Amino acid sequence: MTRPVLRNRDARRQFLHLHRLSERPASLGDLFSQLAFVQLDSINTVARAHHMIIHARRPSYRPRELDRLMKRREVFEHWTHDASVIDMDIYPHWQLRFRRARAHLRDRWARSRPGFEDKMPGLLARIERDGPVSSAEVGEGEARSSGGWWDWHPSKTALEFLWHSGVVAVCHRRGFRKYYDLSRRVIPAALREAVPDEAATIDWAASAALDRLGFATSGEIARFFDKIGAAEARGWCASALRAGRIIEIDVEAADGALRRAFARPDIFDAAAASPDCPGKTRILSPFDPALRDRARAERLFGFSYRIEIFVPEAKRQYGYYVFPALEADRLIGRIDMKAENGVLGVTRFWPEPGVKMGKARVARLEAAVDRSRRLAGAERTAWQAGWLAG
Repeated sequence: MTRPVLRNRDARRQFLHLHRLSERPASLGDLFSQLAFVQLDSINTVARAHHMIIHARRPSYRPRELDRLMKRREVFEHWTHDASVIDMDIYPHWQLRFRRARAHLRDRWARSRPGFEDKMPGLLARIERDGPVSSAEVGEGEARSSGGWWDWHPSKTALEFLWHSGVVAVCHRRGFRKYYDLSRRVIPAALREAVPDEAATIDWAASAALDRLGFATSGEIARFFDKIGAAEARGWCASALRAGRIIEIDVEAADGALRRAFARPDIFDAAAASPDCPGKTRILSPFDPALRDRARAERLFGFSYRIEIFVPEAKRQYGYYVFPALEADRLIGRIDMKAENGVLGVTRFWPEPGVKMGKARVARLEAAVDRSRRLAGAERTAWQAGWLAG
């Protein structure tokens, strides 16, 4: 059976549009509604990942805006494939993760970190009485693990268990440190009390993932929220296919290869209607949702990207933490830069093969770097001699 083919340029354009890189979202709240979540990361070479993700879509964004959104309880923090800031409206569907985490982590951590369950009643009583706490404020005098597993003591493990299972919630951060309060004091009651059944959440998670990816394999659907299992995603795809809710197509990769995927029946009309991305250059976080699935990004854009944080310096191909550069619907290269002491230092830019760095393109890149400088709060940019490779 011959499947209809979504050509690479149309696939890229629609994928970037669904990730809100073609049009500026009306508000920060709208952006979270459309993306569902934004990944958090502690590394801060220019700005933290979540700030860079938002800034790539809203150039006027400043970090205090996310703090305000958190205070208004329009977003919450929890786990997708990693720690993330998540649209508050989808909180009810996190109940499935809470239930599964309780069962899985209680058994696993009871073996690897005995004693944490004994700490939970006292922690909850303390939070009830005194208000939010951070992990740095609990566990005084408790023995820590030696090597690995984040050096957690029993009270830290207890606090994390209560968070993963939905009993407490992150209410705010100071710097990058999380503070936890009782969920009933953080999450709006109507959302906290809504508990969809398992089937409803599996259907929502798979549908929401596909609608944000545009086209996907069952594995990509499962990994999007990292909330449902591979078998559950395959089952959903089979059922949705029989019901006519989705179809099978072939998606053309950057190298011309075809890969089978699932999509909504209107995929070709939706792709044709997706606007072109602006021609300006944007510097993306390594954890940008458009790049999070490295294999998918490589197929779509022909752009191979790996973070080299854990690679010994002498063996790095590029740098410790280099940033991809997007121009329209093309990833044109990667840049090594770091902000410190009020200066954004640019070490090097490596254009992708076939990308010619003419004056206009260099000017667009320099403008993108200047926007990053403003986000970082740096006063000036220092360009290292020979920064433009090639």
